[in-house]
Amino acid sequence: MNTIALHRPAAAIKPAENATWPLADVLALFELPFPELMHRASTLHREYFPDGDVELATLLSIKTGGCEEDCGYCPQAARYDTGVEAKKILDIDTVLDAARAAKASGATRFCMGAAWRSPKERDMEKVETMVREVKALGMETCATLGMLEAGQAEQLKKAGLDYYNHNIDTAPDFYNNVISTREYQDRLDTLGRVREAGLKVCCGGIVGMGETREQRAGLIAQLANLNPYPESVPVNHLVQVAGTPLHGMEKLDPIEFVRTIAVARITMPQARVRLSAGRRELGEAVQAMCFMAGANSIFYGDKLLTTDNPEADDDRVLLEKLGLKTRAATLDSVQKEACGC
Repeated sequence: MNTIALHRPAAAIKPAENATWPLADVLALFELPFPELMHRASTLHREYFPDGDVELATLLSIKTGGCEEDCGYCPQAARYDTGVEAKKILDIDTVLDAARAAKASGATRFCMGAAWRSPKERDMEKVETMVREVKALGMETCATLGMLEAGQAEQLKKAGLDYYNHNIDTAPDFYNNVISTREYQDRLDTLGRVREAGLKVCCGGIVGMGETREQRAGLIAQLANLNPYPESVPVNHLVQVAGTPLHGMEKLDPIEFVRTIAVARITMPQARVRLSAGRRELGEAVQAMCFMAGANSIFYGDKLLTTDNPEADDDRVLLEKLGLKTRAATLDSVQKEACGC
């Protein structure tokens, strides 16, 4: 695969001079009065998602800990003392039990994450089996396995994978403050391979890592100028884990997080914008504002790889309070109408 200039992925991003969303325009959205920003985001959300449903996705760590990378936010990095033990890849029965439980709880997408810099061929064979078996349960499949080499995205596509997750994490000019073991271009090259294989892209980032507002705008601008932009955009609120370099950071103002969700919705109107890590710390009121700002997907279950997540019952209660239906309920309704039930 041909590579191109730094921060421009092969077959994945437009030249800066032709960007749909120049950085200055994205930053201007961040700086709108809050009611105006929320109105714009909510209006676009209703236009592109008239059902107003929320997608439930469950994330399972199929290989935990022992990662050789040095991502400053990650408790799975082997070099940090966080209490996370390195474990072997899960067996297929354990993965399928988790997928069945997720489906029974209303999740429509099952995501499998592994703490690897990049998967080896022996790993790929096991993951491909997991993808095929989970797909056979009638769920959408997603995997996040690190960087992909030439041909690996095609292998996953052949196995039936729907989405590949590979976050860019932050703005290009802040990236080296967080990670030194891989380049920004490495992430973009993987995204290019994913697109070329015909897989859908799940790509987002993390806020609250000490970046400026302009750098948060830079993250959104990078995502929005992918061509096409990701079908799923997970927005993570930094979960500070003792033992990682980012532990002890000044916490991001919750309203700034809501602004980030709203700007993501405006710049990527057809994407599923997902509330991901850090929802437990946000509380119900801030999450409600995020849904008003256009978030329409959540990670659903007790764990996000290694960090706590609001429990499924709590999520159900919140969605009920807000009068929001799930994507599973919407799909079920459509199917019943189609068969005249």
